[in-house]
Amino acid sequence: MSATIVRPPKGSLQTLGALLRYVWPADDWTMRARVVLAMVLLGTAKLALVYVPVLYGRAVDALSGTGGAAVVLPLGLVLGYGLARVLSLAFSELRDAVFARAGQRAIRVLALEVFRHLHALSLRYHLERQTGGLTRAIERGNRAIELLLRFSLFNVIPTLLELALVFVILWRTLDLAVAALTLATVAVYIAYTIWVTEWRLKFRREMNEQDSRANTKAIDSLLNFETVKYFGNEAHEASRYDEALAAYESASVKSQQSLAALNIGQATIVSAGLTAVMYLTGRGIVDGTNSVGDFVMANTFLMQLYQPLNFFGFVYREIKQALIDIERMIGLLAEPAEIADPPGAPALALAGGTVRFESVSFGYDPRRSILRDVSFEVPAGSTLAVVGASGAGKSTLSRLLFRFYDVSGGRITIDGQDIREVTQASLRAAIGVVPQDTVLFNDTVYYNIAYGRPSASPSEVEEAARLAHIHDFVMGLPDGYQTRVGERGLKLSGGEKQRVAIARTIVKAPTILVFDEATSALDSNTEREIQRNLRELAAGRTTLVIAHRLSTVVDADQILVLDAGQVVERGRHRELLAHGGRYAALWQRQQRSAEDATGESPSGTPALEG
Repeated sequence: MSATIVRPPKGSLQTLGALLRYVWPADDWTMRARVVLAMVLLGTAKLALVYVPVLYGRAVDALSGTGGAAVVLPLGLVLGYGLARVLSLAFSELRDAVFARAGQRAIRVLALEVFRHLHALSLRYHLERQTGGLTRAIERGNRAIELLLRFSLFNVIPTLLELALVFVILWRTLDLAVAALTLATVAVYIAYTIWVTEWRLKFRREMNEQDSRANTKAIDSLLNFETVKYFGNEAHEASRYDEALAAYESASVKSQQSLAALNIGQATIVSAGLTAVMYLTGRGIVDGTNSVGDFVMANTFLMQLYQPLNFFGFVYREIKQALIDIERMIGLLAEPAEIADPPGAPALALAGGTVRFESVSFGYDPRRSILRDVSFEVPAGSTLAVVGASGAGKSTLSRLLFRFYDVSGGRITIDGQDIREVTQASLRAAIGVVPQDTVLFNDTVYYNIAYGRPSASPSEVEEAARLAHIHDFVMGLPDGYQTRVGERGLKLSGGEKQRVAIARTIVKAPTILVFDEATSALDSNTEREIQRNLRELAAGRTTLVIAHRLSTVVDADQILVLDAGQVVERGRHRELLAHGGRYAALWQRQQRSAEDATGESPSGTPALEG
């Protein structure tokens, strides 16, 4: 699902506008109706609430009179007072209940859109970003939307509505001076709160930045737990984490100190306003223009009005921070997708799976070329191996074929179709990859195998495990296929993880296979066993093998030798040995290394036998 926002929102109004389309969805009248009903209930609750001081004041006036009126009228006013309070609370709760689904739906839709967009971004983007920071941005954004909706719709707007109603009632029942003084006090209070809170926001921003920094460092360190242990760097990691925590501590202290200044100023303004209003209404009683009930009503109005205003500084700060967090989250949608399907792109039409690289050039950085004019063909059903020294550009070939990146020059085709002109989904559905470093989800063995095709049935998953020669091992585990493999599959050995990867690829049933250094991290015995599994998997499929160990590619239909991003030799194993070029030299070096380690070549044959 592509994002509809092409530019990141800048400023509060643009952020609110971007959020509005999720709260007020154009294609969902049910959600719109909920928003409208919630607003009606909000207004009704405030109308009931502003009548509470009026009824209270009239009851005081009645009680201060004489005769039977003091017995009958206060009873009705007291009942009305109680009913108004109950109705205000009831309508407020109904408002929350009605709006809850609309608010949560907005959070869900936006979070899902951001999540999908992050998966649509290029590998380059994710390699340049830290996952902890991204997840934190989404987490904060989701929380911020809920907070913004709660505070703005159910605190700020109701308070402003209540203020307007109070102003009209005080003007009509008392006089304009009292109403104007009340309004002026609230205006000064809000202005002061906004001014101080804006000054304090820099401390909140710094707190968030340091919090993200500390969180990212913690996640990065814990994900690399074994590496930390290997090098005994626990103290170093703790020091880096503490550095971020110390910066957070400093910003937090400044924020707390500035909060004290805000609270003192707010209390001063409120007290001054209350004193002035009480003076005016009290003087009116002395002059005979106001009753005791008017005095009580005015005081109750102000106390009732200032109660939500006591939280205005907190509310304003949280709303500002929420807008920043939402802006950051929605801003992720504005990140351009480097790899995108052209408009109206068709699905890949497979006719065997012939892969061609035609004069392909590429560089991760324009200033440094990785591949230079690389051309080769992998006929349907055949196997082509690519070998060469580290950094020669071997793995880049698989990334380009899978379209993690687009070529800088030339083109890549499958059955004559440029892979840039077909949908990414259909392209990737046709290709199965068994990487060197198999990363598993922290879930069950069953889930990780079925991940190749989540709709696969249990029998298909088990059949794939049998073909990958891992079924018996899985059945020997305490929980069988429901055994959890741990973070990144750390509970399994390298060979076991590779077999799970093979089973996962079998379940996917791709037409084209890519083995990217699939056995280079394994010991020799495990490697030979996995190689047999890979040969079974590759039978009848177009296969691209990227390898460092030449002993794993001797049966390939064609072998390319890549050096500094260029194809320097190509042919079958025996032909390349007979040629006596770089492949032969590399073969001899690897054979000598194997003999030094085991006393025989990896295949158990004389070192130079082809």
